[in-house]
Amino acid sequence: MFPVFDLPLTLAISTVLAAYLLGSIPFGMVIARFMGLGNLRDIGSGNIGATNVLRTGNKLAAFLTLLFDSGKGGAAVLIAGTIYGETAAQLAGLCAFLGHLFPIWLRFKGGKGVATFLGLLLALNFVAGFAACMTWLAGAAILRISSAAALAAAASAPVWLAIFGAQHTVGLAILLAVLVWIKHHSNIRRIFNGTEPKIGAGK
Repeated sequence: MFPVFDLPLTLAISTVLAAYLLGSIPFGMVIARFMGLGNLRDIGSGNIGATNVLRTGNKLAAFLTLLFDSGKGGAAVLIAGTIYGETAAQLAGLCAFLGHLFPIWLRFKGGKGVATFLGLLLALNFVAGFAACMTWLAGAAILRISSAAALAAAASAPVWLAIFGAQHTVGLAILLAVLVWIKHHSNIRRIFNGTEPKIGAGK
């Protein structure tokens, strides 16, 4: 389930720092500011991800946030994997994800990690990542609740990786899925209470 850790200490440290700093870039806040949409902390849930950006009513800003947040996870995995190999790829994916969740620039109060998770998953195993993305789309279409779709996609990721022959990444996917669920604790409570906003409900 986990790769053999075969990185020299200096390479491991450089991978951790570079991936974390890349993951910690709060693209949602940067894009919202650049497009004159205000401070995301004062909008909707206060989250820095694409779902909250969409609550501004600007679909382009939300799409760009989704693109960049997923892209930083994928980029971390691909760059580290190309230079240093499989172990570095998984380590970089983990650290980019943690950077998004706990960015130093925002006093370690970041997003919930779904887009970054899906982006790094696509880079680790494209077919499994695509299946997880389709899980999100199916959940969103059926339930009309973005957070519920995200929880389903995160939970499905280890299963898809196992099915499509990437067993060595299953351990990482389980860890990231658990973190996604923990970060969504308030959403889970609202889902059970029937008060979680639905997709398209407005600002």
